[in-house]
Amino acid sequence: MRGSDACFILSTTFQKSGKLPDKPEMTPYRAPLHRRLGNQVLSLLLVTALGVTPTLAIGAPGKAELEAITRSGWDHFYSSEYDEALSDFEKVWEARPDDANALNHVLDALIYRELYRYNALDTRLYSKQGFINSKQVPIDPSIKQRIKELTDQSLLLSDKRLRADPRDVQALYSRGVTEGLRSSYQVIVEHAWFSALRNALAARHDHEEVLKLRPDWTDAKTIVGAHNFVVGSLSVPMKAMAGIAGIRGDKSKGLEMLAEAGKAGGETSADARIALALFLRREERFMDAVEVVRTLTRDHPRSFLFALEEANLLNAAGKTPDAAVVITRILSDCKEGKYPNPHLELAYYAMGESQRGQGKLPEALQYFLKAAAATSNNTLDNRQRALLAAGQISDLLLKREDAVTQYRATIALDGATEEAASARKYLARPYRAQ
Repeated sequence: MRGSDACFILSTTFQKSGKLPDKPEMTPYRAPLHRRLGNQVLSLLLVTALGVTPTLAIGAPGKAELEAITRSGWDHFYSSEYDEALSDFEKVWEARPDDANALNHVLDALIYRELYRYNALDTRLYSKQGFINSKQVPIDPSIKQRIKELTDQSLLLSDKRLRADPRDVQALYSRGVTEGLRSSYQVIVEHAWFSALRNALAARHDHEEVLKLRPDWTDAKTIVGAHNFVVGSLSVPMKAMAGIAGIRGDKSKGLEMLAEAGKAGGETSADARIALALFLRREERFMDAVEVVRTLTRDHPRSFLFALEEANLLNAAGKTPDAAVVITRILSDCKEGKYPNPHLELAYYAMGESQRGQGKLPEALQYFLKAAAATSNNTLDNRQRALLAAGQISDLLLKREDAVTQYRATIALDGATEEAASARKYLARPYRAQ
């Protein structure tokens, strides 16, 4: 499921620019937070079943039924059935219109439905520097407006409670979740790097306040742990600049907090494990990341993205035969209907990488061509990547005429991308393995 990592995208961006935004001035009434990592994304990226949050008052009418509907919504959400998840969450929100958590669930499903529609939850997109210059996700303007309205409404609900009680831990936490979604949306959809970072810094502040008031609120450790890792991973000059701004971090502490939140089974358990796997991948601790992802596939067996993430990590670890076994099983399960709404082009591309890693070039070529044919649009350059890879394999197989055709098709989709630049290079001189 989603090498997506909004925090690392942000940190890479600011290391290139050499600037950090001013540390936001915080008050109990400001909206802050960044729970999502965009990431997958894996995402930065998911939320685990609710039912454990203290927002459901004891004896509230329909409490058990609403909890059951919420759990159903998360089951649909993890299985990429976003319309069904949205329907469930809207039922709960209708019953609890003043509950910011209920509204956050609606917002969550709406945003991630659109991201999945355009393959923006493919974690491999965020493991490379090229994402910074990639296209924005072309979400329909009416849906963008709806996302903005829901975000503002949720923040108002939390702020209302905080005006009555600035130490309202649930309101602080809920407000943070909202801003976390906003931060991830700004990174992945709008590429609004500085706005996203300001929201992320505010997010960390809010969840640190939660932990001061309630040290046992393990869910709050997800965002605090993620930020500790990211800041601790900055270059020495950037870390010094962050320190001047009062921003500090510790990689080891960050990983420990994420592991703790992931094992706690709370609302952000899945988020914490997604972030942990992403960061372990960044550290090239691929097999450790695989073990984390396997806990997610065990908990959410109908998740196509989690299952595929195991294969992506095995490919990254150089264990391409093992990755091929996993992908073969995924494709078989897709035929049997195990995974709702699977994006087969992602599995085909991963299998192409696996076959290429094993030196099985004819098989790799066929899978890259299948990935290109199965991609319904070129959003985020998915089809271009597959066509470029097919051209490279054709060159290695000494099928120069086919390679030229594939490079030209790559350029024809969008001549301004990195893939198009590479295709022009290989049109001038045939690709040879590095």
